[in-house]
Amino acid sequence: MNPTIIRMAENFRWPEGRRIALVFNIAYEAWSDGKAPGIGPMGNVLQPGFFDTNAHSWASFGAIRGIDRLLGIVDRQKIKSSVMVNGALAERYPESVKRIHEHGHEIVAHSWGMDVIPVYLDEMAERANLRRTREALAKASGYIAEGWISPRGTGSLLTPGMLAAEGFVWHGDCNDDDTPYLLDFGGRRLVGIPLTMDLNDLPLCVRYGQAPRVMIDMFDDTMRAIRDREARALLIDVTAHTHVFGRAAGAWVYETLIEKAKAMPDVWITTRRDIARHVLTSV
Repeated sequence: MNPTIIRMAENFRWPEGRRIALVFNIAYEAWSDGKAPGIGPMGNVLQPGFFDTNAHSWASFGAIRGIDRLLGIVDRQKIKSSVMVNGALAERYPESVKRIHEHGHEIVAHSWGMDVIPVYLDEMAERANLRRTREALAKASGYIAEGWISPRGTGSLLTPGMLAAEGFVWHGDCNDDDTPYLLDFGGRRLVGIPLTMDLNDLPLCVRYGQAPRVMIDMFDDTMRAIRDREARALLIDVTAHTHVFGRAAGAWVYETLIEKAKAMPDVWITTRRDIARHVLTSV
């Protein structure tokens, strides 16, 4: 079923009339047993059929050190984060997933592993993956995830309707707007919250090879451009992966951006869950 899409009106605003909503995301990611990332710090890809121990070890840093470092930053700064979590991590490191919820952050279902991408699955397998992931996260944390973002933001054509049918409130597998919007599946409503990629450590520093401090200039330029040139309300994401900016070389940039944002009275620092709730009460 194709949904009816309802975009936000030109005069849509965030709470207290603000025009800028800013989400500090944490991507806490893992791969299924026997799988390794397709990208790693060395850059050159191994020949097909060989397990990439370098990339696997690099990604494992996120659960061993990175999640603690990034959670420490958002807790110290007294803000709430939306944390994308793979179901496999709830099975391997349940205490860390529980701590995310106990500290008041939002847990976002992020598929079972980064290699389990919905667009590759048939309908039955996709639904099973969705339920398995959500149930594992709930078992570890006591919280039933309201939001979903697929690995690489690539759901299938069926994903949004399936999420709505399963009772999810929002999803982030969309890049076609810079403001959230509503998808109505015959009375079942799902908020589409675009995951903006401009201030994301993995493409910026791993794929494009930029130094972490470049993100500070990008943040400053983006905020200035919005204030000077935009009239509509917008959403901005700052995303740190536990295996990328979870390292000391990048974590300081993530904290610097939080400090900058906290000094901006016209910015609503929020979570994707609270954005969804605001949209649902505004339409």
